[in-house]
Amino acid sequence: MSRPFKVLGIQQIAIGAVDKSSLKHLWIDLFGLELTGHFLSEKENVDEDICAIGHGPFKVEVDLMQPLDIQKKPAVHTTPLNHVGLWIDDLPAAVDWLTSKGLRFAPGGIRKGAAGFDICFVHPKGNEDFPYGGEGVLIELVQAPVEVIKAFSALSGPSL
Repeated sequence: MSRPFKVLGIQQIAIGAVDKSSLKHLWIDLFGLELTGHFLSEKENVDEDICAIGHGPFKVEVDLMQPLDIQKKPAVHTTPLNHVGLWIDDLPAAVDWLTSKGLRFAPGGIRKGAAGFDICFVHPKGNEDFPYGGEGVLIELVQAPVEVIKAFSALSGPSL
């Protein structure tokens, strides 16, 4: 069976800390990233500042996160590099195909993410039913909008 989707590029990196003020100083004040948004979610236990590197369809999001409650899960601060996000051209097809290949997904399914795109997460660890995971890394799969799909398609030719 051929793969029914394509990983287009990096959509985001997410970095966690108990207190994101040092992260903001480094990424915004020192590195000069643009603050483009804020996301607060009790369900996801996160207070997140959304920054950007680059522009247009090649913009990479850098999320600076801290937990709302240090005792609750998900613990967005327990690994400094919390997760990496990948643009996917057809997220539902990717989830179906990858699940059929034994990839374990984190609970929650496909849902709206902080930046407004549909997302889901590959679990960092496999289990008995789904033996493959992110090998210790949480991976976010992000549905690419049409302009991102077109931009990446133009780079790689008409294969999409």
